Amino acid sequence: MYSTNSRDELGAIRKDASSPGDKRVIKELREAGLKTARERLIGLLDEGSLVEIDAFIKHRSGDHGMHVHTPLGDGVVAGHGKIDGRRVVSFSQDFSVFAGTMGEMHAKKITKVVEFAEKASLPIVGIWDGDGQRAHEGVTSLGSTGELLDALVSCSGKVPLISIVLGTVSGTSALAAGISDFVILGNKRGRMFMRSPYSIPEIIDGEIDEETLGGAVQHASRSGIACMVSNSEEEAFDMVAEILAYLPDHTMSEAPVISTGDRWDRKCKGIRKLVPEDSDSPYDIREVFNHVFDEGRFLELFSSYAENIVIGFARLDGYSVGVIGNQPSVLAGCLDIDASVKAARFIRTCDCFNIPLVTFVDVPGFLPGTVQEWSGIIRHGAKLLYAYAEATVPKLTVVTRKAYGGAYLAMSCKHLGSDYNVAWPTGELAVMGAEGAVNIIHRADLAKSDDRTGRHAELVEEYREKFGDPYVAARHGWLDDVIEPSQTRKCLVRSLRPLLSKRELTIPKKHGNIPL
Repeated sequence: MYSTNSRDELGAIRKDASSPGDKRVIKELREAGLKTARERLIGLLDEGSLVEIDAFIKHRSGDHGMHVHTPLGDGVVAGHGKIDGRRVVSFSQDFSVFAGTMGEMHAKKITKVVEFAEKASLPIVGIWDGDGQRAHEGVTSLGSTGELLDALVSCSGKVPLISIVLGTVSGTSALAAGISDFVILGNKRGRMFMRSPYSIPEIIDGEIDEETLGGAVQHASRSGIACMVSNSEEEAFDMVAEILAYLPDHTMSEAPVISTGDRWDRKCKGIRKLVPEDSDSPYDIREVFNHVFDEGRFLELFSSYAENIVIGFARLDGYSVGVIGNQPSVLAGCLDIDASVKAARFIRTCDCFNIPLVTFVDVPGFLPGTVQEWSGIIRHGAKLLYAYAEATVPKLTVVTRKAYGGAYLAMSCKHLGSDYNVAWPTGELAVMGAEGAVNIIHRADLAKSDDRTGRHAELVEEYREKFGDPYVAARHGWLDDVIEPSQTRKCLVRSLRPLLSKRELTIPKKHGNIPL
């Protein structure tokens, strides 16, 4: 039995551990409408579900006056709890303690819960609000951070990793957050930098500010780091819950099946009118998704980055699926470097967690030009092709209109192991468009013709009749069917159901060498 004094001492220590931060900083956070690290973790998790660990940890540094201030928890709250009834491991950096910087024990504490998540096969959700390494602790801090990075890499592909960035995160802390499968940035205060902004010449000279360099807008639209941007902390927590609803707990399990009541054989009424028969006319592929998937719901990721391709999660007959589609309303749906990398990363994420892939193809090719060629479109485009070929989950593909050249091959074609490939009657699988093909094949003929325009139109029509419909590919077995657009949902569901038990056994090897 504990003595009264012992119980009082424990209570006092717990009280100190519950609010260890600098009172001035906490006051500033509250005035800005922000929450403390503990309040954020409680807000993220189901009420009363937080099980905290290592609340009494302290740093061990005596240099630079650090011995004067040894707050309990060392600047991070960590443990496990539930989100919508599902157990997760989580941590939240405390900006009010040494600006959330990562010291030795701080990093070890996060590493501890990450290793626990790997052993228990649970998703990890990290709330980041720390300004990089704790310089006061020197290489000791750096070493522990290295161990954390190693633990996160070990978890990658085994359990879902989600990072919420609600403050300034720089250096190795930014690297740790960037390892995640999904990064959500707070629009008001979330910033990420590889180096401290105070060491960036453009900031020092006043040419740009911190927000312009590493704010949410930039990372959502230019760098492609942020998959979603939240306007409040509560919205960020809701985003986490929504993403998790499409994911399993770990790579050896299946994502939750949620019946929506949407009939599996529902006709996609009006879908044909959405897609112009003229292959050069734009449309929004997301409207097609809304007709096909359960309840017209589609969770888009990276919506402002590489907008010429659209990716995200949806449900098909209650099952979680990853959706990829060319966007004809942006760059005519051409694949460029950013679009290729964006889609490839998402495909590999879905493959890690046993989520089937549904691809909608309307692609005229890879984007031409010196910028793309000199920046490595060959290597980056190969990533997309590689990701599709490597994926062992069920792969379903719908060609709505164009599927030309190398881009056709890179977009989940039959030749690279896609399981079910169909096209609408407007589908066209070819090396290139009829106009371009005629210009190459019949260049000499056109040069001799007295009526070049008329002859060109005649040859284009001839080429289209021979190669410009989906039935040519269907005769070769490269399409499993040609379907009416209104039957798209029904056909996809019928094909997905038997593929849910799909398993591919591969020859053991260390790993493939994707052209990174």
